[in-house]
Amino acid sequence: MKLSIITVTYNSAATLRETLESVAEQTYPNIEHIIIDGASKDKTLEIVKEFPRVSKILSEKDNGIYDAMNKGIRQATGEIIGILNSDDIFTETTILSEIVAIFAADTSIGAVYGNISYFKTEEPNKIVRFWQSKPYYPSFFENGEVPPHPALFVKKEIYDAIGTYYPKFKISSDYEFMFRMLKVHKYKSFFFDKVIVKMRMGGESTKNWKNIFIGNKEIFTAWRMNSKIPPLRLFMLRPLKKIKQLF
Repeated sequence: MKLSIITVTYNSAATLRETLESVAEQTYPNIEHIIIDGASKDKTLEIVKEFPRVSKILSEKDNGIYDAMNKGIRQATGEIIGILNSDDIFTETTILSEIVAIFAADTSIGAVYGNISYFKTEEPNKIVRFWQSKPYYPSFFENGEVPPHPALFVKKEIYDAIGTYYPKFKISSDYEFMFRMLKVHKYKSFFFDKVIVKMRMGGESTKNWKNIFIGNKEIFTAWRMNSKIPPLRLFMLRPLKKIKQLF
């Protein structure tokens, strides 16, 4: 079973090496690592060429991160697709083998997701935030839950069936895709209760109050564009979930 890992880059030289190393060190043999680069002007592409496990490189201007992710999905030939950001790392060298084993054990599973932890760039071994997810249930999204997208792996046939990421969103297209996949189309998922990815602090969705407002607005739109009405409690519970991750 081939696994495609997509990494989107743009002037990512400062952090990319660790990301590439975390893929190169995986024990699972059948990995297709795809780099979608937004025409970087630093040494990003020079670093990528040092890693023979990188299968494909596409470097050209794009219309944002979700447009780049969609390019990667179109390039992917694996049965399973995961997206690893250019400043994130897999926690263990066996983690992708464990992910594939879950899909192999139950072919009805369409998506697998787990937990993530956050660290500061200057202190990679100090965890400052922990995102503990939980198994999907009918009122999952209504209660402010959402799978951590960096720890999500999806069968390519699902992208082929329901589409990819909505490129007009700036922050929450990953939310909309997961909502569409799990809530609307009801694909079967499996919660792997393990930290899969370590992330650097500073994601777009929580960078400042403006981005938080944009993210919530896009989430509201995500519900409506899928013919659903978001409950009021959703926007009350979401910030509480994030605060809980700090403890």
